[in-house]
Amino acid sequence: MTHTRRELVALMQAHGLRASRALGQNFVVDPNTVRRIARLARVGPADQVLEIGAGLGSLSLALAETGASVVAVEVDRYLLDVLRESVEPKGVRVVHADALTVDFADLLGEGRWVLVANLPYNVATPLVLRVLEEALSVTRLLVMVQREVGERLAASPGDDAYGAVSVRVAYFATARVVGRVGPDVFLPRPHVESALVEIVRRDRVAVDPERVSEAALFELVRTAFAQRRKMLRRSLASWASEGVFERAGIDPTRRPEELSLEEFAALAGAR
Repeated sequence: MTHTRRELVALMQAHGLRASRALGQNFVVDPNTVRRIARLARVGPADQVLEIGAGLGSLSLALAETGASVVAVEVDRYLLDVLRESVEPKGVRVVHADALTVDFADLLGEGRWVLVANLPYNVATPLVLRVLEEALSVTRLLVMVQREVGERLAASPGDDAYGAVSVRVAYFATARVVGRVGPDVFLPRPHVESALVEIVRRDRVAVDPERVSEAALFELVRTAFAQRRKMLRRSLASWASEGVFERAGIDPTRRPEELSLEEFAALAGAR
């Protein structure tokens, strides 16, 4: 039901289409890959699915096969007619919008949603964070992103990829890499590998805002990771108040990439 490489190439040639480098487009041309993504997303007839960056509909069709109700968002107006011809007969609703600016409350309405997407590499991180921050009805995400980005989203303290983005994701959700995808399943073929990341929203944010405000917490996180390889007493020299490390029970010779979200919260609360 979904596009093969030959079918997708023929579709693009027939309509004079090409992947947009500016939009970071890499179309999936392997039916097994999109079905694997749909399977890992654990969606079915009872689910409402939001897809961002639908492209020419390969993943949209695989999601429709599960019986889920699918809304596919695409920003590229040149793809819209072909996308609609491909997926609307299968029950997919296509929306022309930019996911970085769209009103999620208006788009999604009532109920719980699962986001499943092959995200353009150049906007993957801000899109994931915007969904976590603003699209509260999205309770779970399964996204395909550049491998380094995926590792950063799911990293734990002490991991090489751990940074401010990892802490931000952990505030809202739990995340883990659930698979890898090679470059050969894309058109055009990227120069990097991709990762499949599952992100599950917490029932409530990990740090009670009444204990430490979100603004104060992430002011600290951003300041600390601006000089991630330095000891905290140096990277936070302009931020720290007298005795803050002692009150928080944090060794000032540690480095930002060693601290958990809870430890950042303890430090922010002790300022």
